[in-house]
Amino acid sequence: MNSEKKHTKLTKWFFKRPKITGVITFLFLSFIAGFIVVQQYKLIKEDEQNEMNTILHVVHQNIEQSLKNCYTTTLTLALTINSSGIPENFDSVGKTLMDSNAIISAVQLVPNGIIKYVHPIKGNEAAMNLNILADPYLKKEALKSIATQKMYFAGPLKLKQGGMGIVGRFPIFKNNKFWGFSAVIIKLETLLKSSGINNIDDSKYYFQFSKYDHAKQKEIFYLPNKSDFENKYNVSIKIPDGNWKLHIIYKNQNYLYSQILIPGIIGIIIAGLFGVLIFTLLKIPKELQSLVNIQATKLLNSEIKFGAIFDQAAVGIAHIDSFTGTFIEINNQYCQLLGYSQKEMKDRTFHSVTHPEDLEEDLINLHKLRNGKIKAYALEKRYITKEGAIVWVNLTVSPLLKKNNKVTSHISIVEDITLKKEAEKLIQKSEIRFKSLFEDSPIPLWEKDFSEVKNYLQELNLINKAPEIVSNYFNKHPKVLVKCISLVKIIAVNNSCLKLYQVETKEQIAANYPKLINCDFAKAFVEIVVAITQGQKQVFIDSIVQNSKGENIDVNLRWNTIRGYEKSLERIIVSTEDITERIASEKIILDTKQRVESLINTIDGIVWECDAKSFSFNFISRKVETILGYTPEEWLAEPTFWQDHIYSEDLERVRNYCKLKTEQNLNHDFEYRMVAKDCSIVWLRDIVNVVIENDKAVSLRGIMIDITKTKEAEKELNTSFTMVTEQNKRLLNFSYIVSHNLRSHTSNIASIVSLIESSTSEEEREQMMQLLKTVSCSLNETMVHLNEVINIRNNIGLVSESLNLGNYITTVKNVLSEQITINKVTISTDIPEDTFINYNPAYLESILYNIISNSIRYRHPSRKPCINISLAVDNGRKVLQISDNGIGIDLVRNADKIFGMYKTFTNNSDSKGIGLFITKNQIDAMGGNITVESEPNVGTTFKIYIQ
Repeated sequence: MNSEKKHTKLTKWFFKRPKITGVITFLFLSFIAGFIVVQQYKLIKEDEQNEMNTILHVVHQNIEQSLKNCYTTTLTLALTINSSGIPENFDSVGKTLMDSNAIISAVQLVPNGIIKYVHPIKGNEAAMNLNILADPYLKKEALKSIATQKMYFAGPLKLKQGGMGIVGRFPIFKNNKFWGFSAVIIKLETLLKSSGINNIDDSKYYFQFSKYDHAKQKEIFYLPNKSDFENKYNVSIKIPDGNWKLHIIYKNQNYLYSQILIPGIIGIIIAGLFGVLIFTLLKIPKELQSLVNIQATKLLNSEIKFGAIFDQAAVGIAHIDSFTGTFIEINNQYCQLLGYSQKEMKDRTFHSVTHPEDLEEDLINLHKLRNGKIKAYALEKRYITKEGAIVWVNLTVSPLLKKNNKVTSHISIVEDITLKKEAEKLIQKSEIRFKSLFEDSPIPLWEKDFSEVKNYLQELNLINKAPEIVSNYFNKHPKVLVKCISLVKIIAVNNSCLKLYQVETKEQIAANYPKLINCDFAKAFVEIVVAITQGQKQVFIDSIVQNSKGENIDVNLRWNTIRGYEKSLERIIVSTEDITERIASEKIILDTKQRVESLINTIDGIVWECDAKSFSFNFISRKVETILGYTPEEWLAEPTFWQDHIYSEDLERVRNYCKLKTEQNLNHDFEYRMVAKDCSIVWLRDIVNVVIENDKAVSLRGIMIDITKTKEAEKELNTSFTMVTEQNKRLLNFSYIVSHNLRSHTSNIASIVSLIESSTSEEEREQMMQLLKTVSCSLNETMVHLNEVINIRNNIGLVSESLNLGNYITTVKNVLSEQITINKVTISTDIPEDTFINYNPAYLESILYNIISNSIRYRHPSRKPCINISLAVDNGRKVLQISDNGIGIDLVRNADKIFGMYKTFTNNSDSKGIGLFITKNQIDAMGGNITVESEPNVGTTFKIYIQ
């Protein structure tokens, strides 16, 4: 009763003071309006932020997708490098990759950090042969790619070929040795265009692309509008592939204020109006009644709005009788969740759709709610749909109506969490599987916490320092290293780990952990610490650890960060696989290999192995350096080295022969020449075995034996044999000439003597005596000629001198000067003044004299005699050529007479057939030869080949 009186008193107090009531109403409504405006501002700002985040996310995804495509491009380029480190089909592959990836402006291969291969070459010439590891502008980001062994996008930077661009470099390693990079060039303009920035409404937003420059200690911006935008509303996102930052900036920030300014003013005006209205209502009861009616209308509208919200809510909402469990009201979302219509749902109770296992808990909570023990409750439960499927929901129950201090009906709000539950189930299964894999793994595994180690390294200011700086620091401060080791927390170890270290429990291994660390493990731990400072997620090291008995064990230590803990390093998986037996086996294999190589290198021949198709060598013994002068490394560096160094005259024959025998799967043995490192020619005998797998030749193995001395001896033997054969032919021919000529003279003498004996007159005898004198003189001349030829053939030790050829031609011209003048002979000489040849002086003068005099003797009667003397080189041999325009020789009829003794082929009375015979013998004696080209009535050309 007292409370009711107080309430009536307070009401009357307000009714009696309309001004104060109006002011209070104004202030209250102004507060509500301000609150609504603030909330509206937050919603607008949140919407703008969501829109900007969505735009930024789309642009980021486009950039990330473009960069991922570049990963595929660089990897494909890396695959063009064969086992010898030489790119194959670079241009064709590069063209295909650029056709499939429109944002790339060029692709590169960068062996040892030097740009050697670029496609397209046009427009990129300035980048060729650029050493990026020597350029301070490019070196740091290139080394970062090598250190992480991952692709890294450097830039944006000014390209040598012009413009701003981004260079994606993928480090390539061959046999654990850095080979170089495969790289892509992306124009900055092209990358941004492909990201879709140009399609964004630029009336509201603009973008900025930046990167933090550690050297300049400031953020560098690469797009227009570089003015400070920190005071403007902006959202940014990091792009880790190149350590870039992408910003989206709201252009007109005042727009947000304008969105709340007008509603705020309107709210204040409305609050003022309501204050005036209250003031008026308190003064005029009729107006108050009218206001009540207006408020009733607003309440009706609010009820309509509530109904719309109730039906269109994104979660299931139901008004339920708390005693019977029947549905009084239920929205569409609730019905759709269970697959029933509203009518069907109202014929059911919440008990019938709840899973039996969850019903008891639900009813206990509902009982507490009805009795006022709890104000609301929430739980996760299962519903059974119309089709019998199970749906997990998050249920929130609140009281709605009360009677006698007991809840008679309540509101149930359900949210579908089936997907969440399935995900949790999968996570639980994954954790069980991981635990099983961890515990039952045959490889010793540790789970460790390195978070305190990382924090300690940050205190030491070693994070992101150069690896060599970190390594040197710990080498100089071993106590710091010991502290780092002590900061490592052991979370778990598996059974294999306990077995490896010969302990029984995790506690024992944790207690003995400092004792298990030796010098080798300390070195390995330094590498792990260096990896942490560089942000690496994996480390692979071969090391030596000790078990609890102090025995050394060779292990392969693998340090891996579990996903989600990359920053904190709170969970690290470390495997320590026992490789003691493998190390011992590798040592045995290495020793065996060294023994085999030593044995191979003692063989007096080059042992080798190559591919059966390409003839690319994969092994060559050290003996190659002794026989050919090349090192095995030089030989193996080029796939076509063997073919490139075969003597040119033998190359085609050798290649065809090897290909044929290999295709027939036949072992073969052949001889050929190779060019040694000192450019000498070496004869080799190659004995080849064909290695066959599945009826197909896969490789060739053989031995190359140096047979140069044998070939030289064989050549000398063949030369001697040829010489002896030729001498025998000449001697036989000479014997025929001698027997014929001497027999002719002796027959003539015998006939004349017989005629003298039978003559009857002194006059006849005198005539016969004169004839005998003539025959005797002819015999004497023949004997002189034969003696001269014999002297030429017997003169084995001829003396050769360096003779000026021009001087000897002049000497012969002087000897024949009278004949030259009388017959008006023109002799032209095309021989340089400083031309020297190695020849016998007497033979050279005799040869020139015989040939030039023959040219004058056999001149053409109807034209002026012309003789031309020239010198040429044919296959490394000097050729003296003497040509004339004389009567010529019919080679068809007289080819076998030209150089024969006493062979004449003209009617000249002074032709004796001895000059050319002697000339040929002299040339042969000097190791050369002579040829003749002639046509009747045209002229004759003699070619003298000088050895």
